[in-house]
Amino acid sequence: MAIDLLQAKMKKLNNALMVDLSVEPESLPEEVLHAHQDSCDAYEDFCVRLLNGLKGSVAAVRFSLIYFAFYGDRGISLLSNLMKLASSLGYYTLLDAYGISSAASAKHSADSIWGTDSRLQCDGILISGYFGSEIIKPFLPYCEDKKKDLFVLVRSPNKSSSEIQDLLAGSRTVHMAAADYVNRFGASTVGKYGYSRVGIAASATVGDSVKMLRAKYPQLFIILDGLDATGANAKNASYGFNSLGHGAIGCVGNSVTCAWKNPEFQGMDFVQAAVASAQKHQRKIDRYISIL
Repeated sequence: MAIDLLQAKMKKLNNALMVDLSVEPESLPEEVLHAHQDSCDAYEDFCVRLLNGLKGSVAAVRFSLIYFAFYGDRGISLLSNLMKLASSLGYYTLLDAYGISSAASAKHSADSIWGTDSRLQCDGILISGYFGSEIIKPFLPYCEDKKKDLFVLVRSPNKSSSEIQDLLAGSRTVHMAAADYVNRFGASTVGKYGYSRVGIAASATVGDSVKMLRAKYPQLFIILDGLDATGANAKNASYGFNSLGHGAIGCVGNSVTCAWKNPEFQGMDFVQAAVASAQKHQRKIDRYISIL
């Protein structure tokens, strides 16, 4: 069961971090760019070195489908290879597929990604929760039969998300209503740690929201997105975990993958800087939770 696998990895490593490997080509380190004439080769080199370097320092990695799609068919091959590498190194692998927005594309995506001949055998998929049940339902048989995980975005960490997601819908905010809706789909997929294979992604920037989601939906595993976004902090994220340090994982991005740009890590290469930054994030989380 994948969600149990993720929780077990977190427990083994005493780690509550996922790293998003989405980096724009122009943000790659100069040493990587200069070593390759092709941007796809440069991105592959960057990701491979990060995956090897971060082994043991983070429990999970996140790949964005749209970033690799920009490279055409070669990008999908690269994504497939990186996912296989990540799995072989012991990471839990999550595919960010926010772009799925129709019933037809959802069915095609579920079958293509998790079907028998798939080149993208990830542990979990992340989709938006704001297109309705026709986007969610095609993935559910794979959660039930193949023990895969589906995460549904209910509250995003971008600055303007509150304009829609925090509006009141009756007595609830829109994102709490979305979480309530997602919660209905996972009752038959609860694993040994008590969490459904249908979980949610919620912003780590709003502590009160995280606290309410954890209290109201104890069986929903939460990806605490944007742990390194403006306004986010380890204390806010800590509200997503239960008393055993279970049930959530914090997702960070450029603060780790582009840590080499931070003066704090001056003198380190980009891999060393990423590891140092990831470990710093984990130490902050450790102030508030212990994974037992």
